[in-house]
Amino acid sequence: MEADAGMKKEVLDCLPQQKPFRFVDEILSMDDEQIVGAYRFREDEYFYHGHFPGYPITPGVILIETMAQVGVVAFGIYLLSRQKNMRPGDMPLPISLFSLADGIEFKQVVKPGERVIVRARKIYFRKMTIKADVSMEKENGEMVCSGELSGVGVNR
Repeated sequence: MEADAGMKKEVLDCLPQQKPFRFVDEILSMDDEQIVGAYRFREDEYFYHGHFPGYPITPGVILIETMAQVGVVAFGIYLLSRQKNMRPGDMPLPISLFSLADGIEFKQVVKPGERVIVRARKIYFRKMTIKADVSMEKENGEMVCSGELSGVGVNR
């Protein structure tokens, strides 16, 4: 069953990453099997000043982090809330630690101002560990990167 707008906002509000290191603007859809989120890389992002002067492109590690924030952290918060039958804001949230990036392939660069869509499909969620098949595309549908990502929740 598709999550309602209130649940999407609640999950987004529970993300532990904050500016300047939050790379999720909105959650477009989510259910027990998949999540879709979006982020627009702003022209004033801190990393563009050095990567690369005169030809700024989003670093690959930031693209992976963006996929992880949607496909591991946000998705994990939602799945944990479903498992505990609680609203995300009403439960103690573990810190999500990124634990695996496997088979990541890059096909395109992302420039300042571009919006990306991140899609993740659950491979498994058990014992506070999530593994997902995650992909990122531009608004026009061009594939940017994809691979498998995992994370584990650690109680504070």
